[in-house]
Amino acid sequence: MINDKIFVLFLHVEIYSKKGFMTSLPKHLLYPADIFVDKSPHIVSTVLGSCVSVCLYDPMLMQGGINHFILPHWNGNDLATMKYGNLAIIRVLEELLILGSKYENVVAKVYGGAEVLSGTPTNFQIGKRNAQIAFEILNEFRIPVLISNVGGNNGRKIIFNTYTGEVEHNFIRHMKEENKNQKNNQTI
Repeated sequence: MINDKIFVLFLHVEIYSKKGFMTSLPKHLLYPADIFVDKSPHIVSTVLGSCVSVCLYDPMLMQGGINHFILPHWNGNDLATMKYGNLAIIRVLEELLILGSKYENVVAKVYGGAEVLSGTPTNFQIGKRNAQIAFEILNEFRIPVLISNVGGNNGRKIIFNTYTGEVEHNFIRHMKEENKNQKNNQTI
């Protein structure tokens, strides 16, 4: 009986996926300082530089949520919005719990945190601090991080499948590099 349920579960995922990504699902573009959680399956994409996205996924209920935060900590002075990592991560987790997920079933994937702002003092390290807060909060709630790709100097585009928990991840090259490569490739 249990093996039949597992087989049906995997068959269900396979029917809905093409290399792990569903093509017929509703798509959502996640902007900075926002979160996305929905009981129905979606494909959610976002572009990250120094910002971080934490994808939370419950494989038992096959549902997930994602955030895109800009700064690590809300200091209590400004409006408490999802642009702060310490609020955005917890909010996605709370929304998943409202939809029936249990702490012990939730897993995470973490992306972003690059140092893409040239000319800024290295002591700011916004990307590094964003990534650190993500890992600290996930550790505090004992949520295992299955995959992380943080840091470096290049931005990232991620596409999160809230039904399978899969994430497609691509680096984005700097425009300066792109222009330099184009100039080097020109023939005179």
